[in-house]
Amino acid sequence: MSIIAVYNIKGGVGKTATAVNLAYLSASGGERTLLCDMDPQGSSSFYFRIRPDKKFNAEKLLKGGKHIDRSIRGTDFSGLDLLPADFSYRNIDIALDDMKKSRQRLSKIFRPLSGEYAQIFLDCPPNITLLSENIFHAADFILVPLIPTTLSCLALQQLFGFLKEIEEKRSKVLVFFSMVEKRKKMHWELMQQLIREPEVMPALVPFLADIERMGLYRQPVSAALPQSMAAAAYADLWREVKKRMAWR
Repeated sequence: MSIIAVYNIKGGVGKTATAVNLAYLSASGGERTLLCDMDPQGSSSFYFRIRPDKKFNAEKLLKGGKHIDRSIRGTDFSGLDLLPADFSYRNIDIALDDMKKSRQRLSKIFRPLSGEYAQIFLDCPPNITLLSENIFHAADFILVPLIPTTLSCLALQQLFGFLKEIEEKRSKVLVFFSMVEKRKKMHWELMQQLIREPEVMPALVPFLADIERMGLYRQPVSAALPQSMAAAAYADLWREVKKRMAWR
């Protein structure tokens, strides 16, 4: 089993669309897959038209075990399950801070699911908190959607610095270019510079209206529009991620 955290310090970079589409592609390839919505906004849950059980909250998530099992929901797609988010996740750092060995809590929650799932995707909130540290310790890979701009590059360096601070491997990080606009010269110039870095993959996801419209049809773009440019971009990205995962 691999745990893949889709993360960026910055918001609005395409994390949720990436998590939703790659989880769908993983399941479509015959690997039983779980998508965990870790963001209190619940965007992944919204895309799959799934709400959490009224009794499920951040406290139940951190207890793990049967509380997780009872809260996982099947989606409309074979082999793909979802653990929906709850708005109480906004206070999850407070709950974690009160627990023993709080920095390893998510590892203890998700590792027992290894017998059920080949892949677990974590759709992560955009911040650096105790929850983020938990996610980084639990994840086998940290998949970073990067818009090729100066501020996004700064955020990536902040992530590398934080990983060093908590003694996590930088080699966990896999970077791809997200929301790329071909008409922007700066995007192409920065991409040419960054592609030399070992963490950066050649796959890119363009800025496309079909991805923005996921909120209207509430499905992975690869399911709703399988012949689209957006679907092809995510398919290329998933192939590259699997290749990098095999190398490790």
